[in-house]
Amino acid sequence: MITYEPAPDVEEMARFIAEKLKMSLDFSRIHFVRSRGAKTRAYARVHGFPRILQFALNMPAHYVVEIISERFDPLPKERKIEVLVHELLHIPPSMRGGLRDHRYVTRKRVRALLGVFNREATYHI
Repeated sequence: MITYEPAPDVEEMARFIAEKLKMSLDFSRIHFVRSRGAKTRAYARVHGFPRILQFALNMPAHYVVEIISERFDPLPKERKIEVLVHELLHIPPSMRGGLRDHRYVTRKRVRALLGVFNREATYHI
């Protein structure tokens, strides 16, 4: 069975990354969750909030960044940053509930942003 818990440490890291990379994301609508027991090869994944649910519940879009604890937590700091850059890139600046696909979120784009990040910031976890 999968269990979930808030991941404030990951949120802090993601906010720092987004600030240094000048990503225009509204973090009041991005939630960070650590899951345990998920059967996936992924280190993390991002979930959007479909427009039909936004309409039915009369709420703006929200996003959940799910960290797969067993895969993400043992990673070295640099790899955690890379994973979070990748997941944050899936969230478009419009934040309407959709997600950018892997035609946009490419290894090349992530690595380019990591180069900018490494020049701009030193982050200590």
